[in-house]
Amino acid sequence: MADVEISFDRSRIDFQKTSEIIKESYWGEGRTDETHHRAFNNSFCAAAFINGEQVGFARVVTDYACFAYLCDVIIWPERRGAGIGKKLMAALLAHPDLAAVGSWSLRTGDAHKLYEQFGFVTSTDGMYMRLARKPA
Repeated sequence: MADVEISFDRSRIDFQKTSEIIKESYWGEGRTDETHHRAFNNSFCAAAFINGEQVGFARVVTDYACFAYLCDVIIWPERRGAGIGKKLMAALLAHPDLAAVGSWSLRTGDAHKLYEQFGFVTSTDGMYMRLARKPA
């Protein structure tokens, strides 16, 4: 596999391609480009590249001190299974702006094995609560 480059430079992200791929995911259905503009602009974003071509994306909602919520982790369908997600995760967790954050969370319906490799566990402690509502 070619070398994977992880970049935190938001200007390199192919917004339209990233937005479209997320909208095709099971969690992004019903989102709009406007929603993604707002979400990306208010998050710490990372993208994976091979030979200058974007092949993955992830974002973190964080206060840079106490908590981080990992979301929209996605590898382009034709590039899955090659370890790109692992490199993206490792780079995010090691980034100097995020390395001191102690409490990370995420929600996934299909990638538990990926996140378990980085120490994530399914929460069954009865402490986490969730509110899901339709945006106004």
